[in-house]
Parts: sequence; C-alpha cells; structure tokens
Amino acid sequence: MHVNKIVSSSVVILLIAVLFAGAVTVPAAAQTDAMQYRYNAAHTGDYSPVAGPVASNGQLKWNYTTGSSVDSSPAVANGIVYVGSYDNNVYALYANNGTKLWNYTTGGPVFSSPAVVNGVVYVGSYDYNLYALNATTGAKLWNYTTGDYVWSSPAVVNGVVYAGSNDNNVYALYANNGTKLWNCTTKGIVQSSPAVVNGVVYVGSRYPDNNVYALNANNGTKLWNYTTGDEVTSSPAVANGVVYVGSLDGNVYALNANNGTKLWNYTTGWWVFSSPAVANGVVYVGSYDNNTYALYANNGTKLWNYTTGGYVFSSPAVANGVVYVGSGIQSSLYPSNSHELYALYANNGTKLWNYTTGSMVESSPAVVNGVVYVGSDDGNLYAVGNESVSTPTTLTATAPSTASVNQNFMINGTLNATDGAPIAGATIQLQKNVSGTWTNVTGKTNTTTSIGAYSISTSEPAAGTYQYRTYYAGNDTLANATSNVVKVSVTAPATTGNLLLNTHLVSTTTGSPPKMVTTYTFSGQLMTTSWTPVANAAITLQSSSDKVHWSAFASPVKTNAQGAYTFKGTLKPGSYYFRTFFAGTSSTGPTASRIVKVVLSLNGSSSVSTVVA
Repeated sequence: MHVNKIVSSSVVILLIAVLFAGAVTVPAAAQTDAMQYRYNAAHTGDYSPVAGPVASNGQLKWNYTTGSSVDSSPAVANGIVYVGSYDNNVYALYANNGTKLWNYTTGGPVFSSPAVVNGVVYVGSYDYNLYALNATTGAKLWNYTTGDYVWSSPAVVNGVVYAGSNDNNVYALYANNGTKLWNCTTKGIVQSSPAVVNGVVYVGSRYPDNNVYALNANNGTKLWNYTTGDEVTSSPAVANGVVYVGSLDGNVYALNANNGTKLWNYTTGWWVFSSPAVANGVVYVGSYDNNTYALYANNGTKLWNYTTGGYVFSSPAVANGVVYVGSGIQSSLYPSNSHELYALYANNGTKLWNYTTGSMVESSPAVVNGVVYVGSDDGNLYAVGNESVSTPTTLTATAPSTASVNQNFMINGTLNATDGAPIAGATIQLQKNVSGTWTNVTGKTNTTTSIGAYSISTSEPAAGTYQYRTYYAGNDTLANATSNVVKVSVTAPATTGNLLLNTHLVSTTTGSPPKMVTTYTFSGQLMTTSWTPVANAAITLQSSSDKVHWSAFASPVKTNAQGAYTFKGTLKPGSYYFRTFFAGTSSTGPTASRIVKVVLSLNGSSSVSTVVA
C-alpha cells in the first residue's frame, strides 16, 4: 500500500493512497483510437458520446488481477483497456473479456492514467519517467526523465504531451520523440493532470504553492494563477469558458478561464481530491467527507449530494444521465470499510446500483459501450455492467505461398460466428510478425461483406519469408478473434543479364455466370539489378500452354519513366500461362518475368496463381 505525505498550511497528516488518478476513456458506441484522461483533453468527464447503454444492474463482466493496487484510471481504445498498477506495470487488456494483450514494466508504481492517441499510450511512472508505448505491442517508443515521481496523467494535444511532475514542474514534450518543448516551474508538487483547451494549459499545484495555473500551451508562459486555501491535487475540468477544480481547503472552485477570476466556490465538509465532471450544466465532484455533490455549473448551488460509505477520492464519470463514482476507507487504519462503485441518477442523486470491490476504489471510472471500467486497491481492474457473454467468432485467412518483391498479393478470409453465421461490417486488421511480435500493418484493414468475407492487399519491398495473420477486435456482443497464420515467400524477380523484370496480375473481373469472358490487368516494372528503372523499353505479354513454347498475346507496350508498364484485355474460358518479356539491348540479354497462371471456368469463376518458370 502506498503512503503519501499531504502538507496543509497548519498540519502534517499521513494518509494512505493520496494519489488521485483520473479516468481516461476511449472507444464505445463508435470505435475511436484516441481517448484521454477524463474522456478528453478538457477533462470534462462526460463519456456520453462513447458510453452506449446505461450499465445494467452492476453485474461483474470480468476482472483482471494485477500484482498490487490499481489507482490508475483506465483508458479504453479500439477494444483494448489500458491501465497502470502499483506493481510497476502498464497493462493492455481486451475490453470484452479481460485477457491480457501485453504489459510493460516500468521502474516504479504507475498511478498515472494512460492517454491513448494515434496508436501510442502515454503514461507516467514513479520511476520519474513519462513513457510513450506502442498501443498494439507495448514496445517502448521513448521515455523522458523528470526530476521526481510522475503521478500526473498526461494530456496530448496537437502533437504535444503535457504532464506534471513531483519535481514542481509542468512539462510539454513532443509526442513523436519525447523531446522537451518547455517546462514551467511552480512552487509545489504537480500531481494535478493538465487540461488543455484553446491553446491554454490549466493545472493545479500542491503545498506551499496551492495555486491553479493557466499556461500558454506553446511556450509555458504563465497567463494567470489563482491561489486557493490549500493544495490543489484535483485536475481541472474546462467547459464553456470556465475552469472547475477542487482544493484541499474543502472547496470546489469555478474560475473564469480567460483571467482566473473566481466566479463561485462551494464548500464541502473536507478535502476535495476528486476532479470535477461537467455535463448538461451540472458539476459532479467527490469529497473526503464521504459525499458526491452535484452543483449547478453557473452559480455553484447544490442540486443534490449522495453520502457513500467512505471517502470519495475517485473522480466521477457522467454518461447518459448516470454518474459513476468510487469510494472507500482504508481498513488498515479505520474500523469501517466501504469499497464501492456507485451508479447514481444524474438528475437527483438516487442510487441506481452499487458494486462492491475488495478494497478502496481510488481509480476513476471509464464508461464504454455499456460497461464501467474501474480499478481498486485490491489489485483488480473491474469491468462492470453488461453481463452478456460475447458470441465467439471464427476468423480465417488465406494467402498465396509465393510473391515477388513489390508485388501486391491478397490476404483473404472470412469472419463468422461459431454457428457459421457470417458477420458483416466488421473491421479486419492485417498483422505481421516482426521479430517475434505481432504488429498492425498500418493502413491495411478491410470491412467484411454481407457474407463475412474480406480482402486485404499488401506487398513487401525485400525478399524473405513473411508471416501474417488478421485480427478482429470484437465489440460488446462479439468476441475478438485472431486468424490462423499464413506464410508468404517473397523472392526477387527473375533476372537475365543485368536486368530485372517483375510482373503480376493486378485484377480479373468476372460477371454473373455464365459470363464467357473476363477482363484482366497485368502490371510490372523493368529495372536494373541496382533497382534503377529502365524507361522506354518495349515489353511483350506472352502466353503458353506448356510453359515452354511462348508466343505474343498482346501488342508490346513501352515502360514509363519509372520503368512501369500495364497490359489490359479480355480472356475466354480456359487455362493460361502468362509472362512478360523484354528482348534486351546490345548491352543486355533478354529478360523474362515470373509466370502467372490464370484459370477461367465456364461458369465465370477464375483463379490465379504465380509459379516459377
């Protein structure tokens, strides 16, 4: 269990679990690959766009046990949940069933809540570092070392990562490589997580500073600061030109975002570690006085409060008329023990349901596709809500056994439920085995047809044997699936003299049976063995019935400046062997490409294969 020293203006108190780690959400009703702490960079905590249906009756869907407390708040992106643990790890789990995809081990506990943007996970660690990890594999892309713990949860805007550190600084780092853009030094520890809106960074600072800062996002220059009566570990939420934030002086503040002028404050019964959520004109926030409050955003008047069985360290999440928040008391210090995840009606605070975990809930919920994801000090990440079991799915893949360098080839397959029913409209991702790690091939996806079929075209720039598979991320009713592995041997084109000739069948088009002809397109490239294109060379398309005797099948065409050429025409039913041929010059011998076999049946179906001459 972690211990953190909280220093107020008059007394020093030791508490367990002082870290506040906010919620980060991601895909849902519509899949997305970017989601940040408290749903967005403004940290409003309103998950309605991705929350889907109201989480039903608080049933446990699954839980994943880490090696220690989970105070980090989860981010959910592309069907994957990302979360940190006090066991020094960042975890990536499949959102539909909790199976681990990967974990990355840092040098210390991870309280920081991940942000997932453009396929990269950004997260801080107790080992003084801010990390950027590949969202698919967990491989480290870069790390930046600050002067102390990084509890703050990063925000990522316009290619820049913003985060605080216990070394009293706010950092701005380039997202692509971790190079520092700027840092701003405050007079206190920065555990608050920056909100970034309209080119301004809003963040809180701890003792002896006790301030809320507004910084220029481009250079870190201070625009204004507002001094509260005690430490600010709460993370600001920014909505409609107002900054909402809590303080250990027991108040929730509303500040003018332009100049920091106080618009109102509401006094609770104790410290406010919790970060506010803002939705539909109401601010929702927790307090150490065991209450969750709903305050009118325009004037701070209390709409309602709900009394839990323990401290409300957790920051509320709001989604479609329901507020989700955790609570708890450290049982090792206090005789009572409450550790609940609550779902409260947003309009009146009436409890919809609660779910009991094994220990205090300091993590803040993320709500995606009818499921609430939240961590607990019992070491678990919980998925609570839709209790339906995902329908199993079957994904297949086929590919040609051979291909040429720079030749497009197809990965084909189907996605079906286990009862054989095709699954239409599903996004299939091509993955390649790179040094033992399965990695998404950028831009190589396809959507399944009405019969569950997909086709993904790819190519390789160098000779070698490559392993591929396809992946379906699943959704709330369909399980994720990974296809069988297919191997493709990619070889250099056939050579004669010092020239290379590469050709392949780009496509064939057939109509409904009994279509008696098919259209074809062959394309290729003529290059020297040093891969220099040969322009204005005459290329002939040849055919053969036995791969021995060849004759011209179409009029010669000339290569362009890139050495490329194309043949188009029609075929009647039958079996054909094709190759392209260059007669050579006075300094080079003749060159023939590899052989392509095309079979067209009487009913209009066709098959294509590539064979070596």
